[in-house]
Amino acid sequence: MEQQQRHIAILGSTGSIGRQALEVIREQKNHFCVDVLTSYNNYELLIAQAIEFNPDTVVIGDPVKYEKVKSALSSYPVKVYSGPDALAQVVENESIDIVLTALVGYAGLRPTLQAIRAGKHIALANKETLVVAGELITKLAREKGVNIYPVDSEHSAIFQCMAGEWQNRIEKIILTASGGPFRGRKRDFLSSVKKEQALKHPNWDMGAKITIDSASMMNKGLEMIEAKWLFGLTPEQIEVVIHPQSIIHSMVQFEDGSMKAQMGLPDMKLPIQYALGYPSRLKSSFPRFDFLKYPQLSFETPDMETFRNLALATEALQKGGNMPCIINAANEITVDAFLRDRIGFLEMSDTIELCMSRISFIAKPSYEDYVLTDAETRKLATELLPS
Repeated sequence: MEQQQRHIAILGSTGSIGRQALEVIREQKNHFCVDVLTSYNNYELLIAQAIEFNPDTVVIGDPVKYEKVKSALSSYPVKVYSGPDALAQVVENESIDIVLTALVGYAGLRPTLQAIRAGKHIALANKETLVVAGELITKLAREKGVNIYPVDSEHSAIFQCMAGEWQNRIEKIILTASGGPFRGRKRDFLSSVKKEQALKHPNWDMGAKITIDSASMMNKGLEMIEAKWLFGLTPEQIEVVIHPQSIIHSMVQFEDGSMKAQMGLPDMKLPIQYALGYPSRLKSSFPRFDFLKYPQLSFETPDMETFRNLALATEALQKGGNMPCIINAANEITVDAFLRDRIGFLEMSDTIELCMSRISFIAKPSYEDYVLTDAETRKLATELLPS
């Protein structure tokens, strides 16, 4: 049966995931159309996207850019808004079927909550939403009958492996990690690396923040926490292995010992399309994997002594409560500081660890507790930076 055209809201349409989502929609015009596009400050690209895709509404996060966007789109039937309140409200538009949350960091939490409250299905590319408030998000999604479709390649892989298996118990999942640009390096090397080196990911084309997270292994730690909430797992059921080729995107092991793996070339458009089109697999022109070009797939144990962010995230996963919120906020501050050459690569972990020890732990946080924890952690992390 032909799938009806789905109306999509893309939060963060000018970022890496947002741009790739629009590539998917451009190819799959019969299946998807764009209702909402948002960007925080890349107003020029937002204008170009709005002219091409003709959404009902655009939101520019930075109010200073509002008049430029409004003026440029004045001859088009596009509503223009600005600011965080507009971002949270626009996801409630009645016509929207799926909200793709492709915002980076904590900023994705409020509009994702608002979209779930409005009964919208979520294609989740913003892992920090579940890292910060996984219990809150998953509980609300169950209450509202909302599906959360993972867009991260690793979680999409788990989701794809689970198709037809939901009644079968998972023994464990294995999240694969490329190891980033510094795989195999030790602390003496990492003490002097610069952002230009850290931004050279061997396999994936991602935004700056996620690329640095990959280099420090924090990205994989955040994915472990996200996986706990997406798939209802205990920390003991989540394992990480280094897989340098990035061909196996993750694996599921079942109680009988059988294992499923999802494979493919490292291309984010595939998990984006799978999330937007689920349960259908839509025909695509994506490049195909050739086994003969990859005669060897290898696996290694992650070095958690060198890449301490992975160990810190594992600790936060095990402790729960507001601890993942603390590491997320501290990490966002330290990554920004590293990108601005204010601290060294290894100092990011030092600052995160200090925040974990100094911010008050809350075992059962409310939404207000998360907001307060995030603010307090950002303040402390900023104070800990060199002046």
